[in-house]
Amino acid sequence: MGNLFSCQCSGDAVLLDRFIRFLRGKGYIRNLKKNLRALEREMEDLRAIKDEVQNKVAREETRHQQRLKAVQVWLTRVDSIDLQIENLLSTCPVELQKLCLCGLCSKNVCSSYNYGKRVFLLLEEVKKLNLEGKFNEVAQPPPRSEFEERPTQHTIGHEEMLEKTWNRLMEDGVGIMGLHGMGGVGKTTLFKKIHNKFDEIPGTFDVVIWTVVSQGATTSKLQEDIAAKLLLCGDEWTNTNEDDKAAKLHAVLKGKRFVLMLDDIWEEVDLEAIGIPFPTKENGCKVAFTTRSQEVCGRMGDHEPMQVKCLKRDEAWELFKTKVGDNNLSRNPGIVKLARRVADKCGGLPLALNIIGKAMASKNTVQEWEHAFNVLTRSAADFSDMENKILPVLKFSYDSLGDQQLQLCFLYYALFPEDHQMHKKNLLHLWICEGFLGEYQVLKEVYNKGYAMLGTLIRANLITELGSRYVVMHDVVREMALWIASDFGKHKDNFVVQANVGLVGIPTVKDWGAVRRMSLMKNEIEGITCRRSKCCELTTLFLQKNELKNISGEFFRSMKKLVVLDLSENYDLRELPEQISELVSLQFLDLAKTGIEQLPVGLQELKKLTHLDLYCTKKLFSVSGISRLLSLRILSLVKSNVHGDVSLFRELKLLKNLQELGITVSTDLSLEQILGDQRLANCVTNLEIIDFQEKPLDLSSLKRIENQRSLIVESSHVSEINNPTIPCFTNLSQLYIIKCHSMKDLSWVLFAPNLVTLGIADSREVEEIINKEKSTNFTGITPFQKLEHLGLRDLPKLESICWSLLPFPFLRRISVWECPKLRKLPLNATSVPLLDEFGIRMHPPEQRDDLEWNDEDTKKRFMPSINRVINYYSFIESFE
Repeated sequence: MGNLFSCQCSGDAVLLDRFIRFLRGKGYIRNLKKNLRALEREMEDLRAIKDEVQNKVAREETRHQQRLKAVQVWLTRVDSIDLQIENLLSTCPVELQKLCLCGLCSKNVCSSYNYGKRVFLLLEEVKKLNLEGKFNEVAQPPPRSEFEERPTQHTIGHEEMLEKTWNRLMEDGVGIMGLHGMGGVGKTTLFKKIHNKFDEIPGTFDVVIWTVVSQGATTSKLQEDIAAKLLLCGDEWTNTNEDDKAAKLHAVLKGKRFVLMLDDIWEEVDLEAIGIPFPTKENGCKVAFTTRSQEVCGRMGDHEPMQVKCLKRDEAWELFKTKVGDNNLSRNPGIVKLARRVADKCGGLPLALNIIGKAMASKNTVQEWEHAFNVLTRSAADFSDMENKILPVLKFSYDSLGDQQLQLCFLYYALFPEDHQMHKKNLLHLWICEGFLGEYQVLKEVYNKGYAMLGTLIRANLITELGSRYVVMHDVVREMALWIASDFGKHKDNFVVQANVGLVGIPTVKDWGAVRRMSLMKNEIEGITCRRSKCCELTTLFLQKNELKNISGEFFRSMKKLVVLDLSENYDLRELPEQISELVSLQFLDLAKTGIEQLPVGLQELKKLTHLDLYCTKKLFSVSGISRLLSLRILSLVKSNVHGDVSLFRELKLLKNLQELGITVSTDLSLEQILGDQRLANCVTNLEIIDFQEKPLDLSSLKRIENQRSLIVESSHVSEINNPTIPCFTNLSQLYIIKCHSMKDLSWVLFAPNLVTLGIADSREVEEIINKEKSTNFTGITPFQKLEHLGLRDLPKLESICWSLLPFPFLRRISVWECPKLRKLPLNATSVPLLDEFGIRMHPPEQRDDLEWNDEDTKKRFMPSINRVINYYSFIESFE
């Protein structure tokens, strides 16, 4: 037994000795405290190195570099081990309490051994990561992204537009950018050039996606186009619904710096529904698109979109020549002049220049070119390729309007001649009387509706806005409107438009009974002596700007449906036939600038007449009986020979439906008549005050005429306005001061914040417009914030417009005639943002050399604008 016991004790001793030597050999328990301290120190160093690496990566990525894969792996491992150590150290206090015998052993040997081993291994890993974190390079240029160049033909023009558009798209703060413009103006061509420029900056974006949207495009279709570019395919993609496809696209694109280019969108594209991450400054992504509608730009989130405009005249000619061929033009010098006239008919529209230029490429005789010009002038839809290659392209914009009333408003503009610049308010008057805007009681409400519809046409690029008051229609768009109005050329008698074509008499019409609208304006017709015509369906007749001297009464007898009759600017027309009484449906009658001396008795029978314009009828001495026109709502007598007197005001007060009145007053009594009747005062929108000489005119008394938009003061002595009595002319948009020799300044215009036009003429004492001393009493008021036209004529003492430099956000025109002391304009280099549409007219022309500029930059900016031709209504015509 002794031997047995001895042997057992000996065996246990050996095992215990081996166990102790094993534990002491690795030191996991014995060195636990030391290893923990070392681990914490090494981890602090590792975190510091990680921060340095991440900062380097961030700096390089702002330079569009791509982080190295090894760097990303190392950062991932650091984050992983940091988490492991955090978890390890959370149990450290518990593990340390298990130690005993001065840290040489543990109360739970196995647990402490395993914990110590984890500490040791993590310490070794952290030391290794610290050594590996000494990167010489952390990023490199990204691989060249896959790019497919879009084919484009050589084009002329739009180079400046390309640069401006590209620069804006590349701005850091621009995530969404829209290009809008009329059909055929070259939006897609410009867009392709923008797309191809991405090839010049390889690696900046991971992917550039191009897709054509067009009308009727669905979310599903756009998803498929984008997925194809991203190489998403197979059953897994095909068998997925729209929502899941959106999620997949979003997941892929979220990790990329992308550019999405959407060509030809007609309505808002829901990027979220497709799966497109919203482009932001942070992710650096871009979404660009083209559209014909400025309204779509707003809906997409671009509130300052870029408009693609038609080519300038010289650019258009260069493009046209490339299509016709220089050889063809050089053969016969007589062709060149005709070719220029044909090119001008295209109005700078690249689509028309291309198509018509190609059609004329084989024409090498003067006769062929003359014929082409005549066809384009008489009926452009009859020109080769016009009806099948140009007009249908433009018609898409018309179709997209949707609303039938809006389409009628658009077609109506085609009654006016080419390049006819139309006052918005005058156009609305016609629309109202034609019934396009529906029934109404209050004019302001129907005006708002009309302006909204006009705004839609402008944003659809079917009508072009010229400043705040005028619009114009592009020649080719007008031809499209005429084509549609004539039922695509099938029924031309429905819509007879022969404006500004040199007519000397009423044209021959195959079927007078089919004619609904007729425009013969701006011709040379002297008389209408034809027998009774059968115009039983005629609703609109434009005869303005002819040379009419007489109109046969028989001409009106069958026009029972005539609603609009315009006879304005027939200066020699002295009377109207009594048969005008048979125009029982007439609502609109314009006799402005005619020579009529009195209104025919038959006019009083027009019970539906709502609009009567007698502006500038200087021979008209009476409107007696006008009170019988009980439906009359708008009446203009400004600049007529009918000034306000007691009998006139007695009749005006009987017009209970009257809402707008333009009137001339020449006596203190007549002005009192207006001011003494608040209902009448509220009707006055246009007021002319003349010949106030005996008693000074007190402008502050006009504050009771709250709705006046236009004020003319002529040949009058105007009293000085004291500051406490200055009226606020909130609605005043036009102001003309003529032959008012008592005025030295017009500082009170500070209180006309919505002034659009200001004209001052033949007022010999005017020295300045805004006086410094007077204006300092009204801090916070910046004058002329809405001003578009400033006209100064025959002001011998005028030295200053304003004592300080001013911003003119909307200024388009300054006309200075015979103002010899005016040497300085209140402009600096940033005063006028719309420089392309701005002009300064100086007379005599050599006075431009005497102008003093604020600095050299201002001079360089504005000198080219002096006496250049500006293609919009010149308000100098208002100084008649």
